[in-house]
Amino acid sequence: MSKIKFLSGENIPLEMHKVRMVQKLNLLPVEERAKKMEEAGYNTFLLKNRDVFLDMLTDSGVNAMSENQYAAMMQADDSYAGSETFFRLEKVLQESFGKKYFLPAHQGRACEHIIARALVKPGSVALMNFHFTTTKALITLCGGSVEELICDEGLKVQSSAPFKGDMDIDKLNEAIGRIGKDNISFVRIEAGTNLVGGQPVSMRNIREVSKICRREGITLVFDASLLADNLYFIKTREEEFKNVEICDIVKELGALTDIFYFSGRKLGTARGGAILTSDDKLHATMREFIPLFEGFITYGGMSVREMEAMAVGIRETMDMDVISQTPIFIEALSNELISRGVPVVTPPGGLGCHIDAKRFCEHIPQEQYIAGSLNAAIFIASGVRGMERGTMSEQRNPDGSEHMSEMELVRLAIPKRVFTLSQIKYTADRIAWLFENRKLIGGLEFVEEPSVLRFFFGRLKAVGNWPELLVKQFRKDFGDSL
Repeated sequence: MSKIKFLSGENIPLEMHKVRMVQKLNLLPVEERAKKMEEAGYNTFLLKNRDVFLDMLTDSGVNAMSENQYAAMMQADDSYAGSETFFRLEKVLQESFGKKYFLPAHQGRACEHIIARALVKPGSVALMNFHFTTTKALITLCGGSVEELICDEGLKVQSSAPFKGDMDIDKLNEAIGRIGKDNISFVRIEAGTNLVGGQPVSMRNIREVSKICRREGITLVFDASLLADNLYFIKTREEEFKNVEICDIVKELGALTDIFYFSGRKLGTARGGAILTSDDKLHATMREFIPLFEGFITYGGMSVREMEAMAVGIRETMDMDVISQTPIFIEALSNELISRGVPVVTPPGGLGCHIDAKRFCEHIPQEQYIAGSLNAAIFIASGVRGMERGTMSEQRNPDGSEHMSEMELVRLAIPKRVFTLSQIKYTADRIAWLFENRKLIGGLEFVEEPSVLRFFFGRLKAVGNWPELLVKQFRKDFGDSL
């Protein structure tokens, strides 16, 4: 473990690495941050990285790689077919997850595309603990629909439940009886839940879901993109696994599921994706789509250098000192914000610290995109780029009406081994100041709204002149400080 108790009695997260390469950061004055936010249509996805101080948009593709990963990239085999790089990665994945077959893809959503193409039929339903944006969009494009079965605690912003990502077993049995197993494309577990606070799923729950799926003959799909954080929580929050090796926990997860896929941008800390299965029929069905949409079967759209890095990264994921880094720094940021009165999702989960925008900005109507407004305000106040995880991230209803999100969250992702504790404290300080001045924050409205995945490249404008008022208050309180 890498949380150390100091003489003061504090439990402070300790970086279990040293910095050997640096990237220069740039902190613009608050006036320029407000201008850049307006130019980006109040959508943090459209900001240029040169204008961002601390990039907490996502952990995808921005986790720090190890020296061993960079060294491994030098041995890559560039062969179009039959590359030795493929076979090295395949061996690591087989040994780690216990699956017979490995299908490469260029990233996680490409894996979802292949799985949806293979399993989703028009009118079918995919059951899951909670959807992810691209997962739902791809299932919908194939003519299917999604039904979410997360436990009731999962939709409570504040809770003491250790595994809020668990699927509700009663809801699962009811849905199978109501829909009929032949009309269910698959059951999917996302560990942990990206859109509702990065909350983990327990091994006990995965075992129960697997048992039901095996009994009913339904394919169980496991999204392992956030597995590193989830492994940390299984080991620290489930008594049964406190003395169990990480590699043994991973092998059990592999044995419980039919299809195991992940984004290498998250798991393995390299750009790419992987679909794993031991089922001959599923493998044959999915394999046909790889050359059509990704690339030849031994690279699948991935760079062979990234494949070499992924092989090392997967092995490093079995190290508790590696997988603990994100959760303990998320906990540190969450606790610092809580101590300043800022409402966040509890208990702290994986992926990032999640701020409860509904309580932070309770004066903003939900139809004015509360989380999007707060996310823009955080950038203006701090230069920190977060991600909206609320109504902006939802799809509109078929009749064009707005589908209001269950939660309005701003996610501040904590990539592995990237930020220092002083940067975490800076982020908390600026957000605490913003909370004190939250009444200045106003809403947003779309001026350019794409029909699919609008949160990626939609543009909005401020309702009123609240960004200008925010800048004036910042200068009043901080003077010449950035």
